[in-house]
Amino acid sequence: MSRSTKLILDILLGAVAPILVLSYLTDTLGAVPTYLLAALIPVGWVFVDLFFVTRRLNFITGFLGLNAMVRGMLAFWFVDGLLYALKDTAGSVVVVLVFGGSVVVGYPVVRAFAEQSLDPRTPAQESALKKLFRERPVARAMIWGTVLLAAVNAATGVANFLLNIRIVTAAFGSENFNTQVAHVNAITRIALGIPEFAAWGVALSLVYYAIYARLPQASGDHDFWDRVEMREARSVDNLKPET
Repeated sequence: MSRSTKLILDILLGAVAPILVLSYLTDTLGAVPTYLLAALIPVGWVFVDLFFVTRRLNFITGFLGLNAMVRGMLAFWFVDGLLYALKDTAGSVVVVLVFGGSVVVGYPVVRAFAEQSLDPRTPAQESALKKLFRERPVARAMIWGTVLLAAVNAATGVANFLLNIRIVTAAFGSENFNTQVAHVNAITRIALGIPEFAAWGVALSLVYYAIYARLPQASGDHDFWDRVEMREARSVDNLKPET
């Protein structure tokens, strides 16, 4: 599956489909079944993606699976008002705890995403990438990038909580409740996704800038791993004793 196709499916099944279900199926299925269906569609898509599309077990997929499990279990917690706002913000809390905790333990989350995107294919490439990640400017960029992501997700989590408190005021199990949830989701899934997406762009840009600054300049058709190999070759040459 191409990245563009997967992105479209992420948007449709993660945001658009639940809103449409809440908006148009409540009269047909009933308020509670419709709410559960809308809540579980994104969760189901995450697991389909992990087991049948991506089919890779790593930190990123594990994190996505954890977040999906939390949301799936909370879908069966039938609450409204303040408790619903807290429940709907649980995903942001998980993100902040994981991202902040990764900085504390010395393995910032951005490192895992950068390694996944650069995709080392051989033991030599993996070893060379680890050396790059240990360079002080690169390590510092990973830390600050992860801190930025944690801070932005904390801010959007607070905004999500406040919007739910303000908009979702009906009792759980009513048609108005589903309508209000669809309304707040239409706002939060799009409006709050913009700063989070921008933060990812900034965080990864900081890391890639620091990485490429440590690589030798090369003219012509040289990709990332070509420049990494040139760096490794120069390191070996520098270690050879002079004759």
